[in-house]
Amino acid sequence: MSDLVVIAFASEEKAEAVRDRVLKMQSQYLIELEDAVVAVKREDGQVKLNQMVSPMAMSTASGTMWGAIIGMIFLNPLVGAALGAASGAISGAMTDLGINDGFMKDVSSAISPGQAALFLLIRKFTADKVLEDLNGVGGTVLRTSFDHTKEDALRAALAGHAAAPLEGPAA
Repeated sequence: MSDLVVIAFASEEKAEAVRDRVLKMQSQYLIELEDAVVAVKREDGQVKLNQMVSPMAMSTASGTMWGAIIGMIFLNPLVGAALGAASGAISGAMTDLGINDGFMKDVSSAISPGQAALFLLIRKFTADKVLEDLNGVGGTVLRTSFDHTKEDALRAALAGHAAAPLEGPAA
């Protein structure tokens, strides 16, 4: 089962920098993510989601490829590619992978314009090393699905305080 963490930051740049830091930890096998999204509240109150992967773009590309292959069978690959791209774009627009977009927009409505929230959907992580790497990055924990001990350790790490050690090698 995955855990959700939402951290608010003063700017989009800060949230993106912390997401990059977490993604680097993922490449070092310290954390395994399902999704990492930065939500930015614009001055007009609208929320923009900076997702790692665009489902619409992936589905469009996949649909184009399959449409071209099917089109070759019927001796018209261009029409097949166009139809495949259109159907892929439609299915991609209706697909919501990872964290629910509506949920992210609702939670992000609580932050002020110009601020950003980092949403992390975490499968597993090595708690002591991840918290050590996030030590002092700032941010305010808005929501987590962690137990109180882990949540308090995360808050302390973000603030740059020594966090109480968590039990077990992985959370």
